[in-house]
Amino acid sequence: MESVSLSVVIPVYNEAENVEPLVERVQTALAGWPGGVEFVFVDDGSTDSTLQLLKRAQETDARVRIAHFRRNLGQTVAMAAGFRLARGKAVVTLDGDLQNDPAEIPRLVEMLKDWDCVCGVRVRRQDGWWKRVTSRIGNGFRNWATGEDIVDTGCTLKAFRRECVERLELYRGMHRFLPTLLKMRGYRVTQVPVSHHPRVRGKTKYGTWGRMVKGLADVWAVRWMKKNWVDYRPVLEVLEPLADQPRRSESASRDRPSEFSRTVGH
Repeated sequence: MESVSLSVVIPVYNEAENVEPLVERVQTALAGWPGGVEFVFVDDGSTDSTLQLLKRAQETDARVRIAHFRRNLGQTVAMAAGFRLARGKAVVTLDGDLQNDPAEIPRLVEMLKDWDCVCGVRVRRQDGWWKRVTSRIGNGFRNWATGEDIVDTGCTLKAFRRECVERLELYRGMHRFLPTLLKMRGYRVTQVPVSHHPRVRGKTKYGTWGRMVKGLADVWAVRWMKKNWVDYRPVLEVLEPLADQPRRSESASRDRPSEFSRTVGH
């Protein structure tokens, strides 16, 4: 099997109307990708024909991998499962409603030469005014409470070096705080503008009030985590049992590849 350089993780829930065009758009966007690619769809307990359509796509494209929850568990859990399954050196997350543009993926992955995580910021956002206003308020409150500067936590389009997410423990609702959780661990995070498209098929799965109530509790949880997080690795020395083995710093294990572009197939 060809080595996988890029994993695209796509959580989906009742997106039967979008599955076929989404698969086609992702295939087209990465048709010229020089390395191995996989498309990891995580079906979050869909009750429509989403799973059947994914299986049909898999029959014609072996790069399509499917994880299926027997009941709906939420976007954070779906992302966590996708991260565990991903085999690529670079991992990209993408919404299943075609509001994110798969054509942006190569640009974001290219930036991983200099960054550990690249977060999309939706420009000219194609959502209703109420959703835009409440999102802006939510982002502002999260940043105020956590001391962050993340412009658009709700944008799913993000690129990561695999080591950033493969051991990351996520709790329900924590996908909105991924940049903060990674920065706490010393990873380099940047933000870039990305295009955004209106939803033309299917219905949004998020209710504004329920999301706001849950989000408030999550903000205080992350605030507490950030305040009490201790990164001991920069000051840790491991004393090897053999006298002829030198002391080494744990932080050395975090050295990053100097030529990440080569590892992802560029």
